[in-house]
Amino acid sequence: MIDLALLREQPEKIIKLLAIKEPSYDAHKLLQKDEQLRSLRSEAEELRHKKNQLAKQAQGGITPAIREESIAVGSQLKKVETALEQCQVEFNELYLRCPNIPASDIPLGGKESNKVVKEAGSKPEFKFTPKNHVELGESLGWFDFAKAAKMAGSNFVLYKGDGVKLIYALSMFMLKHNQEHGYNLILPPYLVNEESLTVASNFPKFKDQVYATKEDPYFLIPTAEVSLTNLYRDHIFEAKELPVNLTAWTSCFRREAGSYGATERGLIRIHQFEKAEIYTFCKPEDGEKELNRIVACAEGLLQKLGLHYRVSLLAGQDCSFASAKTFDIEVWIPSQGYYEVSSCSNCTDFQARRGMIRYREAVGEKTKLVYTLNGSSLAIPRLMVALMETYQQPDGTIRIPDVLKNYGVW
Repeated sequence: MIDLALLREQPEKIIKLLAIKEPSYDAHKLLQKDEQLRSLRSEAEELRHKKNQLAKQAQGGITPAIREESIAVGSQLKKVETALEQCQVEFNELYLRCPNIPASDIPLGGKESNKVVKEAGSKPEFKFTPKNHVELGESLGWFDFAKAAKMAGSNFVLYKGDGVKLIYALSMFMLKHNQEHGYNLILPPYLVNEESLTVASNFPKFKDQVYATKEDPYFLIPTAEVSLTNLYRDHIFEAKELPVNLTAWTSCFRREAGSYGATERGLIRIHQFEKAEIYTFCKPEDGEKELNRIVACAEGLLQKLGLHYRVSLLAGQDCSFASAKTFDIEVWIPSQGYYEVSSCSNCTDFQARRGMIRYREAVGEKTKLVYTLNGSSLAIPRLMVALMETYQQPDGTIRIPDVLKNYGVW
């Protein structure tokens, strides 16, 4: 959630900034609803005070005038409290759907305005007609989409043989790399409650994209970011404890796979996939430094694997809902072009305000909200696609990078 004090003190500026992020969001309505809510709270408080004063007067004897005024005040208070309750619901719905305020140094516009800030590595060149990952995977017996569809449905995958080995080798490789960059291991639950998804900013805006259990109030995580954000919900750090840097490998579950056409078939967009996440809690003044650290960590994996990639600073409308600033790392897939394997974001105090995640400079001082930052390091399916297509050989086999041969499965 954004800081309402900023909206109240600088309405024109903040409304303009929010429009950069999400033009369709009605920030004027949020401001009006906030004013209405505060007015109703004030009116209710005055009526409660008046009701208490009448009760004190009645201790000396109830007169017809006191009785009549008490009934009138009580009736009016009930009406105001009802209006207040309804206004609070409407305000919460608007407030929780308000995007984060974008950073001042990001491009304006949508996806077309994203700015490439770095390219690294070389694109592979082939002296034979290369295959795409679906063709390679089927001929090598690495995965089976038909059997996965029979077991579950469309946009699921069943891995087999060396395909499974590659997934586990990549997983261990990424976790070791993330640890070397100072991120400590966490293995969180895959099921979380509604409050966790609200704090992480997935709810209410993206509730329809999350898998829910029918009998219990739980949801499958769309990313480990949800779990890691809530690790310190309602917590106060001492300043000396920050930054806290974490990494978690989990399966992720998303309803959004849908139908994206032939160019996004295979592993490109699926309902269940594995991903290593890196996450940071820090002081506000360290936000930019920690964002660069996350990007460098994710880039390092692609560099070790010898893959071509680029880094883009996202424009306002392409940044995620909770992010103030995002860098996307896109790996080169020979058959399809660039595809995102990591999105590294500075969410400022947006999630921390929802989760009351704070820190204190010294004992007795006022608490402040931390900044939260996150990034994929990395998403496995698309990374696997890039590896398969980049390192394919003329005979249809895949040359596994040496860096992955140290994890006991090859």
